[in-house]
Amino acid sequence: MTNAALTDAAFSAASDKAAPMTILTPPHPVLRQKARLVKPEDMAEIQKILPGMFAAMYQAPGIGLAAPQVGLSQRFVLIDLGEKENREPMILINPEIVAETEEMATREEGCLSLPSQYAEVVRPEKVRVRWQTISGDKQERDVDGLLATCIQHELDHLDGVLFVDHLSALRRNMILRRLAKDLKRN
Repeated sequence: MTNAALTDAAFSAASDKAAPMTILTPPHPVLRQKARLVKPEDMAEIQKILPGMFAAMYQAPGIGLAAPQVGLSQRFVLIDLGEKENREPMILINPEIVAETEEMATREEGCLSLPSQYAEVVRPEKVRVRWQTISGDKQERDVDGLLATCIQHELDHLDGVLFVDHLSALRRNMILRRLAKDLKRN
């Protein structure tokens, strides 16, 4: 792709012709590692794999996918809250939450790395996120609602945290045992 074509929408659209990457499940060790910062020299390789990552996320189907979930211990995530006919893709390179509200919100979460497992998670209602775009521009934005939850969930992956880590030990172990049983059955 040329620099002019380096848009989140272009990588999302390229997913139609890409083979979906494999999404990892626990206990894969990459899911528990703190991912390293993306460096400028990483960008060409990331651009090559983005269509396959979008393809995996859309096929699952999901609304977010972090690089560690496909075996890459690097700090970038994909998010798309749009419908198939009206995509809203976002690629966040080296994202960080720079502010959050004291008000909390509870939302049911699931995870592509923990298929068919869901639980209510409490997180800050609104956050300010800062990231670099695929073309290298710096962005900062205040978000709330589902987007705030999704961003926090995906950024947790970059630190080796799964949504079940926000639950009680009893609830977390129940979900992980059920997942292991489901994966063994399939």
